[in-house]
Amino acid sequence: MIDMVFLLLVYFMVATEFKTSEESFPMDLPSRNHGQQLMLDNEPIVVHVESVGSGDKDLRLRLEGPWDPLTSVEGLTHFLRSNKAGSFTGSELFTTIHPILIKPTSNTRWDHTIAVYNAAAMAEFTNITLDEPL
Repeated sequence: MIDMVFLLLVYFMVATEFKTSEESFPMDLPSRNHGQQLMLDNEPIVVHVESVGSGDKDLRLRLEGPWDPLTSVEGLTHFLRSNKAGSFTGSELFTTIHPILIKPTSNTRWDHTIAVYNAAAMAEFTNITLDEPL
């Protein structure tokens, strides 16, 4: 009797096709991209600097693009720090190697331009360039 059960078991195992029942069902799943990160825009942050007086704080800053106006050098440092990737503020737009281009006007004092450069450096940005005066 046991021989008969084993023979039937072997017969059904050999005769049964498991492939159709083990087949996966087609689904539209998003593709996995391991290691691929979001590519941030590599356009430089352009900061226009203009001296409006003889004092250390007498300068006007303007960012090209859709950014809020800046009122001081400290405001530039705050803007860069709050938008730096890794700051965990939710508005992380720039990495520390994102290019920053400082464009002084022809009448901008050198110490005002250097103050803007130092503000970007204090925000831990490393790709800072000074442009020719306009």
